Amino acid sequence: MEFSYIPIVLSLKVAFAAVIIVTCSSIPIAALMAKREFFGKDVVESVITLPLVLPPSVIGFMLLYVFGKNGPLGKLFEQWFHTRIVFTLTGAVIAAAVVAFPLMYQSVKVAIENVDQNLEKAARTLGAGELRVFFTITLPLALNGIVAGLVLAFARSLGEFGATLMIAGNIPGKTQTMPIAIYFANEAGDTGQASILVIIMTIFSFLVIYGLNRWGKGSRRDSRGGGA
Repeated sequence: MEFSYIPIVLSLKVAFAAVIIVTCSSIPIAALMAKREFFGKDVVESVITLPLVLPPSVIGFMLLYVFGKNGPLGKLFEQWFHTRIVFTLTGAVIAAAVVAFPLMYQSVKVAIENVDQNLEKAARTLGAGELRVFFTITLPLALNGIVAGLVLAFARSLGEFGATLMIAGNIPGKTQTMPIAIYFANEAGDTGQASILVIIMTIFSFLVIYGLNRWGKGSRRDSRGGGA
C-alpha cells in the first residue's frame, strides 16, 4: 500500500490548534488559581487536572455526551453555527486540547507561583496596575515554565489517541491522525505504513523534548551569567 502523509499533516494541524486553545485558556486560569484563594478552590483544581488520571475512553465518552448530536453543546453548534463536532477535525482538536490542558496548566501555575512576589509588590508601589504587573513582571519571569508547558502540551496533543478516536472517529483524510493511523494500519496487517509512522512520530517527539531540554539549559546559563 502506498504511504500516505495525510495523517502527519492532520496530526500537526490538530496539535498546533490544540496548543493555541490550551495556551490562551490555561494562562489566565493558572494565574487566577496561583494568586487567589476562594471557597472550593481544591475542587476546581481537581476538576481541571482530572484528565491526567482519567482513561482516554472515559474522556472520549464525556466529550461525546457534551458535543454529540443530542448533547448540550452539540445542539448549540447545530442550531447556531449549522455545524457538528463529532466525526470532524474540530472534534479531534477539542479532544487533544482537553487532555493537554492539565499539563500546560500545572506547568504555568507552578511557574507563576515561583515568581518573586517582592518584584511584583515593588512594581505596584511604583504605580503599576495589576494587568501591567502581570504582563511586564509575572509573565516574563514565568516564561520558562510557560514554554515547558507549551511543549509538553504539543507533544501530548500530537500523541492523543483514545479520546480522539471516540469523538472524531477514523475517517482517512479527514480525522485519521498519526496515532489512529498507526493503530488501524497494524490491525490491517500493514506493518510498513505503521512502522514508518511510528518512526516519524518517535523522531519528532524526541526532537521536541530535546529542543526543550537544550533551551532550558541555555536559559539557566543566561540567568547565571546575568546574575554574575
